[in-house]
Amino acid sequence: MKTTTHTCSTFYSVLVACLLIGPLAMAQRKSDLIVEIDSLQAQVRRLERSVSEAQASNRAAQAKAESYEAQVNELKEANATLMTNLGSFANVSNKKEDALSKALESLNAKERQLKGIESSFSANDSTIIVLLNDAKRTLGPDAQLKVAAGSLVISGSLSTLFGSDTGTTLTEAGNTWTERIAALAKAHPGMGITVEGLSMTGDMTLAANQATAVMNALQGTYEVSETRLQTRARDGNFSEGVDILLHPDYRKFYKMVQDEVKR
Repeated sequence: MKTTTHTCSTFYSVLVACLLIGPLAMAQRKSDLIVEIDSLQAQVRRLERSVSEAQASNRAAQAKAESYEAQVNELKEANATLMTNLGSFANVSNKKEDALSKALESLNAKERQLKGIESSFSANDSTIIVLLNDAKRTLGPDAQLKVAAGSLVISGSLSTLFGSDTGTTLTEAGNTWTERIAALAKAHPGMGITVEGLSMTGDMTLAANQATAVMNALQGTYEVSETRLQTRARDGNFSEGVDILLHPDYRKFYKMVQDEVKR
């Protein structure tokens, strides 16, 4: 009886203990789970923030990449335009260089022409000096000589050449004077000869006839080439007489200048 009672008491104690320990264990496991859940939720939140930050960073990187791509495209277009403009500039530059070369070549040619013309003038000045010295020797110390406008001017009075102001036939002295001029002209075959009749009364016909008489003597009597001779009459203001102008062959000179300019 005692044994049975002891056994029941022990069972009862165990049962009470189980009843007391069970809820405690369950309470402890629930607390652990809550703690674990809180920890997991904190991790989830951290991961969500990380993902959000990564997504934001990715969007920023993508936007930056798109911006860089747009800039690259703009640079490519600008470079293409620049290369096109550079090619056009090179073509224009080459054309301008060709034009400048041609202009420079033309200027050099003109400079050579001018130097040639200048040399002709200088040669003429030297020739006139030589001609003046020869005229003094050929015509004598009493000859009326002067240099004007690149020509040697030899003046003869009407009284010496024709015996009067209105005469048109050469006197003996007039023929001698004309012969000496012919000798001077033949010594300088490159010079042209202009015979001027000067009038101070306005009678140009008489002045022209007197000039023609001298020219005819030079050509017919003293055999000066007709191609070198020309005559004219002009108002001598307060002078009258006949002037012989020995000068460069202007027709040949102008022809030379014309040919130079055409080159």
